[in-house]
Parts: sequence; structure tokens; C-alpha cells
Amino acid sequence: MDFITGEIIGIDKPLGWTSFDAVKRLRGAIQRRLRVKKFKVGHAGTLDPLATGVLIVCTGRATRQIESLQNGTKEYIAEITLGATTPSFDLETEIDNTYPWEHITRERVEEVLPRFVGHVMQVPPVFSAVKIDGKRAYNLARKGKDVELKAKPLVIEEIEILELDGNKLTIRVVCSKGTYIRALARDIGEALESGAHLSGLRRTRVGEVRVEDCLSVDKAVEVIDNGPLTFPEDYRISEETDK
Repeated sequence: MDFITGEIIGIDKPLGWTSFDAVKRLRGAIQRRLRVKKFKVGHAGTLDPLATGVLIVCTGRATRQIESLQNGTKEYIAEITLGATTPSFDLETEIDNTYPWEHITRERVEEVLPRFVGHVMQVPPVFSAVKIDGKRAYNLARKGKDVELKAKPLVIEEIEILELDGNKLTIRVVCSKGTYIRALARDIGEALESGAHLSGLRRTRVGEVRVEDCLSVDKAVEVIDNGPLTFPEDYRISEETDK
């Protein structure tokens, strides 16, 4: 492994971890292995703590590829709970309203979903990292302030129904960078003349990196601790660790 020239590591992020938690764990392992106090490690595309799945971690000079990597097409498996909404559109906040959902059939869902495929405009969740006058929307929302966000263009290539069991709808979504699956859950609920929120999310692909090829955080640390180590010929510790 050549962490200096750069490694690109696919991680299966566990539930409850922030993306930064995973990066911090791997960075610490690399710093111990290289015996340095600082080292550049970053990730391509943030996953919420309540989501699991593909998180691409880049080391050393490979961090220059983060922007191109996070622009890759993404695939998700999403569980949507019909008949109830939350302010954050997911389980981060408590249910604030309930709605009838018994009228929703698989046939009705199949009629509605095509309207969300293609080039669409989506209003981001107020509990998001979108900036308003230099401040994160989620900070304003958590303080109880009114937040109004503008719709943004994005591309949803595919939406497939995997299961409808009572008020639990599971779908597969293939989409572009910037798509909020939480907001898609909100919009699907409204289109079905009900309410909805995201109750589970797993990212199964980013670009060419698939979740079945990813390592657990513990396995990645084991590989970092025990794998063969190489260095580029032009490596100087002061250059890489001070960045």
C-alpha cells in the first residue's frame, strides 16, 4: 500500500457513524502505521449517520480525486414509511403529522414514481448542509427559524419498487450527486396524497464502487495495520504531513 501517492478505499459505513467518524478512524490507523502526527485523508460524498453503505475514502495525493469521485452516479436502497412525516424527512426528528395511507396500492405507486425520473427539480430538506447567507440550513432549522430553500436541478435515472408491505415502501434509486433521498421520500408521500418519511437508507454504489466490494471499518484498519507498505521515490515526510 502506498498511502502517500494515494489509496482509494471503499468503506461500508456502519449505522450511527458520521462520515467523519469513519475517516478519523482510518486516518488514525494510517498515522500510527506511518509514525506521523498528521496525514491527509478525506472522503468523497457524505453519508448521514442514519445511512449505511458506500463511503469512498482517499489518502494522500489521491484526495485530489475527491471531487471527480463524488460526482459519480449513486445507487440507494431506501425504506420509506408512508402515512407520517417528520421535520427532517427522516428519523432524526420525531413524527409531527400522520395521514391516511391505506388507499396506497402498488399500482398507485407505480403510477406516481415515473414523474420523479429524469431531469427534475428538488427542494432540499431544511435539515441539510445547504448554506443560507453563509449559515447551514440545519443550524437555522434546529434553532426554530424559518428556512426557505430553492429547488435545485438533479437527475434521477431509475426508481424501482422492491417491496410494498403495509405502509413500508422499499425502492431502489439511481441518481446524480446532490439528490436528497429524504426529500424524494417527502415528495413521493405528497404525490400519493399522504405523508412519508425516510426510515432506512443504504448506499449501494458510488460510480464504479459497489458495497459488496467495500470493507468494514474494522477490516480496513486491519489491512492498514498489516498490509505491505511502500513509498514513492520523491516522498519527504515534511511535504505530506504538513498539508
